Amino acid sequence: MSEPLSTDVLIVGGGVAGLWLNARLRRLGYSTLLIDKGVLGGGQSVKSQGIIHGGTKYALSGALTGASEAIADMPRRWSEALAGSGELDLTGVRLLSDAHYLWSPGTLTGNLTSFFASKAVRSRVGQVKGSELPPALQDPHFKGKVYRLSELVLDVPSLIHRLVELAGSGLLVADKIEPLQESGELVGLIVDGRAVRAQRIIFTAGAGNAELLSGLGLAQPAMQKRPLHMVIVKAATLKPLYAHCLGGGSKPRLTVTSHPAADGEWIWYLGGDLAEASGVARDEAAQIAAAKKELGELVPWIDLSDAQWATLRIDRAEPAQSAQARPDNAFLAEQGRLLVGWPTKLALSPDFADRIENALTRDGISPQQHPPLPELPRPAVTGPFWEGLLP
Repeated sequence: MSEPLSTDVLIVGGGVAGLWLNARLRRLGYSTLLIDKGVLGGGQSVKSQGIIHGGTKYALSGALTGASEAIADMPRRWSEALAGSGELDLTGVRLLSDAHYLWSPGTLTGNLTSFFASKAVRSRVGQVKGSELPPALQDPHFKGKVYRLSELVLDVPSLIHRLVELAGSGLLVADKIEPLQESGELVGLIVDGRAVRAQRIIFTAGAGNAELLSGLGLAQPAMQKRPLHMVIVKAATLKPLYAHCLGGGSKPRLTVTSHPAADGEWIWYLGGDLAEASGVARDEAAQIAAAKKELGELVPWIDLSDAQWATLRIDRAEPAQSAQARPDNAFLAEQGRLLVGWPTKLALSPDFADRIENALTRDGISPQQHPPLPELPRPAVTGPFWEGLLP
């Protein structure tokens, strides 16, 4: 058996939430060790569209909801971090767009008119025209309306790489994770035969949390999965677009983000209603056909005859909710030294870290002295979401 290790906080799960938390705790003076069974950022994180929501899309039903209020401060916090003046120093992370847009292909009617008229929304949204339109919509045939949101879109692979830098030497790849118990209490984990003791153990492994909990003989907190079937399209004719296209319902008809490929072309990543239940039910060919039809109706001036297409299935892992509803906030459950959580969306990673920090402060968990970590086998870091899916 390898020499035992000790640390203040042992984190299992190296997506953006775990890596952000790890960097926050290290900045506060805690010693940390982050363990991952796979590739850092390679689960839900890299498959995210990278939008740092301010919650406006959740108000499409005509009123600001709990979700929109909870998430409203996230763009500011991320912006400060990207500028190097926030809770983390994320300078060097690539900002794909300093705004996201709401795009109505026709005239706004009914509850959307009242939505844009409400004072709470007016402060976050402004209409753009002409040369201010996103490049992909600057076409004489475009007849819709576009509203600019103060929301960011990040290049998620560069975010992951920066958070990995901030982790320093405190990363460990794992194959087998078992509980380390004393007198019936969880005091750490046994990682590939090596005991790792910690004041607190935190599971932030997304869909992996269920397996980790099962390994400890725990059924709570329960997890739900909400699947998506995203579409990827790459073409020399595409120009940047970061927008929710509004449909008739309370969810965007289509959510588009744009990502630069190594050859200089743009990749559009398509979510929204297209990727939800009806999209999940379709096979890859049918989902691509549905996406072609949508883009043919919404941006008919873009020639996609030579485009390359692929789809990507995602399971959003979250705490179980009644009727599989979407959680409004980051989630944290506690049991002794064990904390288990889900940020529920990329943008809420700072909120998740707040909850952990508050729990540590409440319980009087302060940084202790630990021997320096030896050189450890590190997990690999993910590539972009389209890697291996497009030629």
